[in-house]
Amino acid sequence: MKQQIISEVVQQMLPHLDNAQMQQLQKVLENALFGCEITAQTEKSDTDNNPKLIDAFVAAKRIEGCSEKTLKYYRTTIETMVASINKGIRHIQTEDLRSYLTDYQGKNQSSRVTIDNIRRILSSFFSWLEDEDYILKSPVRRIHKVKTATNIKETYTDEDLEKMRDNCAELRDPAMIDMLASTGMRIGELLALTYNDINLEEKTISINKSYQRLKGKDMITQPKTPKSIRVITMPDFLAEEFREYCSHLYGIMKKERLFRFTKSHMEHCMATGIERSGVKRIRLHDLRHSHASMLVDMGVAPLEIAERLGHEKVETTLNT
Repeated sequence: MKQQIISEVVQQMLPHLDNAQMQQLQKVLENALFGCEITAQTEKSDTDNNPKLIDAFVAAKRIEGCSEKTLKYYRTTIETMVASINKGIRHIQTEDLRSYLTDYQGKNQSSRVTIDNIRRILSSFFSWLEDEDYILKSPVRRIHKVKTATNIKETYTDEDLEKMRDNCAELRDPAMIDMLASTGMRIGELLALTYNDINLEEKTISINKSYQRLKGKDMITQPKTPKSIRVITMPDFLAEEFREYCSHLYGIMKKERLFRFTKSHMEHCMATGIERSGVKRIRLHDLRHSHASMLVDMGVAPLEIAERLGHEKVETTLNT
């Protein structure tokens, strides 16, 4: 308890003293408190304030427009850290957080991407506490970004996409290219789409996350439930493109799939036109990577990207 008090005093004096003076101050405090008995009542009171500080942070992030899923992830990450360290938030120091991250990685066998994501959330939390004058200085400042292996994904440029569109032989082909590149959906999700899944008036797409596989020309799916559906918006040009495409599907049943072929058949049908465009990379899944890369460049938060791509874990998004 005495060491915590000394550390707090030293931390508050950091802006006013140089290193030699700080060392002398610490010695003076240690000598002054030697033999003194200090109870833990103050610490207990401060610990009781932890939920209030976390609630205030989450409320601030909600006002900024974060989704409820993002807010829940923030809260869980921070509460797990606080419960593990078992200190009042104002008393948490850099070494406490370093030890926590090290122990967390060892216990859960977490990747460096996961650990750095936790570090970023804690940095956001303590920086907010600093800005709001709850603490003097964020203890995460001296914890640097965790180095992770660079996993380079193939992506298409806007010029590549334009060349691919210009060399498509069938009306359906540019519709499929633009759907994949503009929404980031999976190829299987695209091939599972029905007319009823697309709302051209509201410009939304309801994606069935429970599809399993394609067998011949038939899509094998599990029954749809509210949790198995995610709804994403599509840009204006894509809505107009699909309006034109759907107008050519005379007599289509609203529950039938818009693209009735398998993934391999789809790739084969589009390969000739793509190769004719001069674009070397023809792996259609790279269109999903291109969309994710665009969202990152726009500054969209990882959790928001994860929701759009249909990732259950944000770590998957960070590795995309």
